[in-house]
Amino acid sequence: MTGMTEQKHVQVGALTIGNDLPFVLISGPCQIESRDHALFAAETLSGIARRVGVPFIFKSSFDKANRTSVSGRRGVGLNAGLAILAEVKATFGCPVLTDVHDAGQVEAAAQAVDILQIPAFLCRQTDLLLAAGRTGAVINVKKGQFLAPWDMQAVAQKVASTGNDRILLTERGASFGYNTLVSDMRALPTMAQTGYPVIFDATHSVQQPGGLGSASGGQREFAPILARSAVAAGVAAIFAEAHEDPDTAPSDGPVMLPFDWVEPMLDKLTAIDAVVKG
Repeated sequence: MTGMTEQKHVQVGALTIGNDLPFVLISGPCQIESRDHALFAAETLSGIARRVGVPFIFKSSFDKANRTSVSGRRGVGLNAGLAILAEVKATFGCPVLTDVHDAGQVEAAAQAVDILQIPAFLCRQTDLLLAAGRTGAVINVKKGQFLAPWDMQAVAQKVASTGNDRILLTERGASFGYNTLVSDMRALPTMAQTGYPVIFDATHSVQQPGGLGSASGGQREFAPILARSAVAAGVAAIFAEAHEDPDTAPSDGPVMLPFDWVEPMLDKLTAIDAVVKG
């Protein structure tokens, strides 16, 4: 997948992420529901990743600011959420990722977590990208559903202009008509031409935005299939949100994987990754 472009590696704690290295799993519940739930999810998922031998990064959001409906649950908030994520990191020794939505959140978030994630809808917000970059944290930018993959070169340059070259780029599908996303696997090698590690978001790529009227729908059964395709293309990481009972989750339930899907999926992905990367 990497072509002739020199590929950068990004160090996250003890992990090294790169398009030419064994893939990393980024997983966790969509939003932080409580301290106990976050710790339970981190323990479960880190244990699965350890058994399969896949490097693991825990992901969960302290605030889901882009809910379909004003009544949608958004999470536990900045201060409580960052304290929980810091505890997850200290307890399980895994790097931690969370979203930031405005420039005022980035400093506090960067002190608690390893990776600041720029949501897809905000990927062109220059002030947010610059503020995040200046923290020196690893910055993961999700490609907007409205952008072409080659547009991410300019997005990455905004972050890099701060002197921070610790950049990850995530593909999460492109808008295809109304309430539908489609994954174009050509986007993965195209984004890799930036030189930065490319992540494939398997669960948000099967989302049906606003598809349930007051909430987003989705087809989680296709997420493992798309993940296999992405690993075959040679990505640096697979992003796949997971929950013990997705159908009762407060957000993104239709696309999150049940915990018992994760290990069988990783078994297949590691076999494919080994063939692709030798």
